[in-house]
Amino acid sequence: MKTVLVTGINSYLGKYFRKYFRQFGDDYEILSVSMKDGSWRDYSLSDIDVIYHVAGIAHSDSGKISREKEHEYYAVNTDLTVELAKKAKREGVKQFIFMSSAIVYGDSAPIGEKKLITPDTRPTPANCYGDSKLQAEYGLKQLDCESFKVVILRPPMIYGPYCKGNYPSLAALAKNLPMFPNVRNERSMLYVENLMEFVHLMIENEERGTFFPQNREYVSTSKMAYLIAKANGKDLKMTKAFNWALKPLSVLTPMVNKAFGSLSYDMAMSEYDRGDYRLYSLEESICRTESRK
Repeated sequence: MKTVLVTGINSYLGKYFRKYFRQFGDDYEILSVSMKDGSWRDYSLSDIDVIYHVAGIAHSDSGKISREKEHEYYAVNTDLTVELAKKAKREGVKQFIFMSSAIVYGDSAPIGEKKLITPDTRPTPANCYGDSKLQAEYGLKQLDCESFKVVILRPPMIYGPYCKGNYPSLAALAKNLPMFPNVRNERSMLYVENLMEFVHLMIENEERGTFFPQNREYVSTSKMAYLIAKANGKDLKMTKAFNWALKPLSVLTPMVNKAFGSLSYDMAMSEYDRGDYRLYSLEESICRTESRK
């Protein structure tokens, strides 16, 4: 049996991780700890095999942020992560899995352009959230060794039942609008249960290194909206009638590029030959997401 400690008791991924790993029964003991106060510093890690670190501040700001908020990003996403990892290494934890993000490569490409991340693409964070994740990666890599294996995950947008962020906003539009813009963009995405299985494989195979899990197929925002509507018994009409307005509108608000811009990983970066983590296709994952609401 392996004992896994999950940071972030009330986080979306922390909750889903505990739920997903119930299927493995006595193979795993799953424990949780909050990082919100300093009490975790007194928590003994001597009996922990793996830490799955998902606690952190998510990117929810738009526009310019205050110096105080910027400091908070680095204090929590970078400094706290490295401090926890150092404690874990001292106390004999064997593996540390860190949830980074594709955000380390910057924002989506402007509408009408393509952004494909390849193994040669260098991280270029566009904001302090992305940079705080990248700086945490640098700190963790300095601790990596055979007896303390560091796994860094850089997933694209994660979605699933009860998720927060862009997906529920898109779902609300798909279910309520009579038609939706037909835009040909390309995005990598990751269904939460595919992610959980990937983490399971990381633990089982005692991996170390940087990984880029994503679904088996790319998706456009328009197709995503169509499939969400379909899962709810609605035939959403696609139209190009308003496409001409999207590009000039993107100059006024970053939300347009966020919704209809492109950001994808080269599929070869996401192949994993020690187990199949992509359990559900795009359409299956949306049906599962919508049916559980």
